[in-house]
Amino acid sequence: MIKEFKNFISQGNLVDIAVGFVMGAAFTAIVTSFTTNVFNPFIGMLIPGIEDISSLWTFGEEGSVGAFLAAVINFVLVAVVVFFMVKAYNRMRRKADEAPTDPSVEVVLLTEIRDALRGR
Repeated sequence: MIKEFKNFISQGNLVDIAVGFVMGAAFTAIVTSFTTNVFNPFIGMLIPGIEDISSLWTFGEEGSVGAFLAAVINFVLVAVVVFFMVKAYNRMRRKADEAPTDPSVEVVLLTEIRDALRGR
């Protein structure tokens, strides 16, 4: 079990996951700031009498349908950007897989030996 765990850590998967998590959290903070500080006030300018979308349809002290809509907008924006990032990554990966690779030195030598033997 310990050996398997060491192999898991040494493969780099854990580091990739950690980097993705940190980048996702940072990007989510950026999108939340954009939605709160730019998008919501812009929507508020379009709807008279409302400062931002978060103040739409409030009920009670803590309830707000507008805050829920702002969270949905955050989610959609993050999902769209992640979709395009994965799409670009897959395209780059596909090109790397399709790129012709030069044969190894061993393959070249074996091919020369085969051709020399055929020439006898």
